[in-house]
Amino acid sequence: MADIRPFRALRPPADRAAEIASVPYDVVNTEEARAMAAGNPLSFLHVSRPEIDLPDGTDIYGDQVYRRAVENFDQLIKDGPLETEEAPSIYLYRVIMGDHEQIGVVACASIDEYDQDLIRKHERTRRDKEDDRTRHMLVLRAQTGPVFLTYRASREIDSMVMETMTAGSLFDFTAPDGIQHTVWRVPDPVRFVQAFRDVPFLYIADGHHRAASAARARAELKEQSFGHTGDEDYNFFLTVMFPDEQLKILAYNRAVRDLNGMSHADFLEAVRKSFAVEESGNAEPRKRGEWSMYLDGRWYSLRLPEGTTPPEGVVDSLDVSVLQDRLLDSILGIKDVRTDKRIEFIGGMRGVAELERLVNEGKAAVAFSLFPTTIEDLLRVSDAGEIMPPKSTWFEPKLRDGLLIHRI
Repeated sequence: MADIRPFRALRPPADRAAEIASVPYDVVNTEEARAMAAGNPLSFLHVSRPEIDLPDGTDIYGDQVYRRAVENFDQLIKDGPLETEEAPSIYLYRVIMGDHEQIGVVACASIDEYDQDLIRKHERTRRDKEDDRTRHMLVLRAQTGPVFLTYRASREIDSMVMETMTAGSLFDFTAPDGIQHTVWRVPDPVRFVQAFRDVPFLYIADGHHRAASAARARAELKEQSFGHTGDEDYNFFLTVMFPDEQLKILAYNRAVRDLNGMSHADFLEAVRKSFAVEESGNAEPRKRGEWSMYLDGRWYSLRLPEGTTPPEGVVDSLDVSVLQDRLLDSILGIKDVRTDKRIEFIGGMRGVAELERLVNEGKAAVAFSLFPTTIEDLLRVSDAGEIMPPKSTWFEPKLRDGLLIHRI
């Protein structure tokens, strides 16, 4: 059973939504965020990445950054102006990227269910990132961007979504990256609450740090509370829930700075001992169980040698795991991709052209293009209580921060 609830969103007026909405805080660095927000004082990046309004070199976890976040948030509420809905509502959020369309339900999900693993995870979180977003939520007393959840599709919910979309939207704009964002308010949120009670599990697709931070913020606010009831807003976190069959996962590729002391010839010979190597290969694998490698200005296709028994297990059998075990670790000496500075991850729309650029410009010695992990892989790993290898999934299109804010 999925316990969701309506909330009184703090949101921009329709004519300011495009100016205010911003990419998620964690898909851009400080320099990129500063460039995106340049000339736009209403950009939500001034709240989610407030260091962009402070001098270069400012510690992004320093006290002054969180103080500036509060100042910028208060100013945006005034100048946006951001307004609070009169009644708790549930919303629909549609994103269109090219010919791909997905429509999610925006509501608050239960932190109790997150703690009980009824909202299932597939990724470990880093403490420093948790610390940052926990503090950000606490100083703002708000969750400013949603956690991206998925669920096994429900025909009942699909029908209710289609009914709601016949009405006029709250927001409808196309962002600078060409992605269209449309939001509707649900006229009868109780129907959605009841329908989600038949959904056995929700799954975090993207946003593990936001979810973990919401749980930590709840623990702190509960400790400070007098007469805690469990019904307070801080017991729930902001989500957008998409049916699994609508989601699009792109490849999360790898580039490695050096060949671990080997010459190109020695490296290629070592690879041939672990893989069947086809020269003049494809830049993108055509199916699961294939990998593409860019070396010396040319693409190679890799497969497991004939007669090799594929690894078993929901995690060990993933293409990203096989590449890690048979090549990145055993040949290139990359033991922990979370900490090794020799490896870089290239996700999403940057594609194979970015891999070629890095190698051709000497910024990487070799690069690997992978077949995308599937949503069913993600669900199976989550159901098994396992953890996906780092940088296994890249979801596109990205949702926008600042459109629907949950005050806690």
